[in-house]
Amino acid sequence: MQPIKEAVTQYSWVMLSYRWETQEPTLYDIQHKTIYDLDPAGTVVKLQKFCKAARDAGHRLAWSDTCCINRLDIVELQVSDHSMFIWYHCSALTIVYLSDVPSSSKSGTLANRAWNTRAWSIPELLAPKVIFFYQADWTLYLDNRSCNHKESVSIMEELKHSTGINPRALLAFRPGLRDAQEKLQWASTRITARDENIAYSLFGIFGIHIPIIYGEGRQKMLGRFLQEIIARSGDIAALDRMGQSSDFNSCLPANISSYKALPCMLPSLSEDEMQNSISTLRNNIVAVESALKLYTTLENLDRLRLPCIVFPLTEVKRRPGGDGDKCFTYEVKADRLQDLLVITEYKLVQFSPARRTRQTFLLVYPCNWHNLEDSTDES
Repeated sequence: MQPIKEAVTQYSWVMLSYRWETQEPTLYDIQHKTIYDLDPAGTVVKLQKFCKAARDAGHRLAWSDTCCINRLDIVELQVSDHSMFIWYHCSALTIVYLSDVPSSSKSGTLANRAWNTRAWSIPELLAPKVIFFYQADWTLYLDNRSCNHKESVSIMEELKHSTGINPRALLAFRPGLRDAQEKLQWASTRITARDENIAYSLFGIFGIHIPIIYGEGRQKMLGRFLQEIIARSGDIAALDRMGQSSDFNSCLPANISSYKALPCMLPSLSEDEMQNSISTLRNNIVAVESALKLYTTLENLDRLRLPCIVFPLTEVKRRPGGDGDKCFTYEVKADRLQDLLVITEYKLVQFSPARRTRQTFLLVYPCNWHNLEDSTDES
C-alpha cells in the first residue's frame, strides 16, 4: 500500500490559467499521444512547458481547458463551465502563464497584461489556494520562489490595485451572493471571446447554477444571471448601475461595463467648508444658471429610472393575532423571493396553490418610497 502522502500527491492535479491564442491544441490533437512526443511548435510548446512545470512541482496530473474538454460535446462543455470554479479551487496548484510578460520583469508589469483583462481570469485567480505566476520564458514572475505567490505581499498588492479586488478575497475567497455589486464591478472591465461568457465566468463566484445556452446573446444571458442573483439574495444593489438598459429587462443593464466605478471622486470638504455650503443652500444663495446646469446634467444621466420592481405573489396566509380589525399580519410567498411577513391595515384575500383565487396580487418594492405617493395603480 502506498503511503498516504504519496497517494495524495499522485491524485492531485495542476490547473493552467492563461490567455488563449489561435490554434490551441484540442482534445483530438493530444488524445492517446505522449505530450513530449508532439512536434514542439506553436502553442504545443506551452502545453509541454506547463506539463513539465507541473511535474517539477511534484504532481502527475495536469489540466488545460482546450485539450481536457471535448468542446464538440455540448453537454460536457456545459458541465465544465459550471464546474470550472470548483476544479480550480480543489487543485493542488494553479499555474498562471503570462505569455506577454518578458523575463526579468519588474513589479507592476502584470497589471495591464492580457491575462489580467479576461473575464475567466477572475475565478481562475480567486478560486485556487496556491498559485504560481510564470513569465513568457517559463521563469517565475519577479523570480519569486516562495511556495505560494498568494503569500507574496508585492504580487498581491499589485493585483489588488490592478483588479480592484480586496485583499481578503484575493487570499481566501468564499463564493456566495453577498456584495453582488462589488463582484460585478470586478468583471466590469473584462472581455471575453464569446458574449455569453461574461456571465458564465461568474457562476462559481456567486455559487449560481442556471442553464447555459450558447447563442442566446449577451443581454439575455446577463439578464437571466442578474435576475437569479436578485431573486436568491433579495439584494437589489445590482440594479444600481450606469449605462444602457437591457432589451431583456429594462431594470437591468445591457452590458457588464455598466458596473464600472465612476471615473471621478467627490472632493473632500473641511468642516468649515461644509458648514458654509450648508448655510449657502439654506439662504438660497445659489446662482440660477448653476442650478439649472446641475439639474440638466443629472437629468441627462443614463441611469435606471424605473421606480420599482414587481413580483407576483404565490401565497397569502393570515397569521392569528394582531391588533383586532386595525392591523393584520400575513405570511406571504412571492415568486423568486424569500418568504415575507407583511403587516397592513388592509384585509387581504387569503390564497395558496391548493386554494386558488382570481384576485391578482403584486408585491412592489419601491426604489424610492416617495414614488408610492404618485402611484395610481390599485394592483
